[in-house]
Amino acid sequence: MRKYGGFIPGIRPGKRTADYIDGILTRLTFIGSIYLTVVSLLPQFLLAGFQVAPIPLIGPLLDSALPIWFTTGLGINFYFGGTSLLILVGVAMDTVRQVESQLVMRHYEGFMKGGRIKGRRY
Repeated sequence: MRKYGGFIPGIRPGKRTADYIDGILTRLTFIGSIYLTVVSLLPQFLLAGFQVAPIPLIGPLLDSALPIWFTTGLGINFYFGGTSLLILVGVAMDTVRQVESQLVMRHYEGFMKGGRIKGRRY
């Protein structure tokens, strides 16, 4: 940032800027890791349920209080695991991005009537 004269408004250059960027990256990494954990475990959880009975002291109480589908699962066969879903979504997003860039490069406006998809920046 220093080489190109960049700065963050309201943050003094130097150690404070480094600490600010480190804090932002830590938060983003933490939220991303929670998301990846949920997506990778969700298919297994929905298939087999969450067994709470073995938890000491509160397990039997939770087992009787929670809905039956929560402890036994939905019994639906998933053909894609969490990791496969992440890969599929990533590939689909990359494909859409490549198609959009080809259309913009060739000045083709007929594919999308409103211009580019909202939220895309190039």
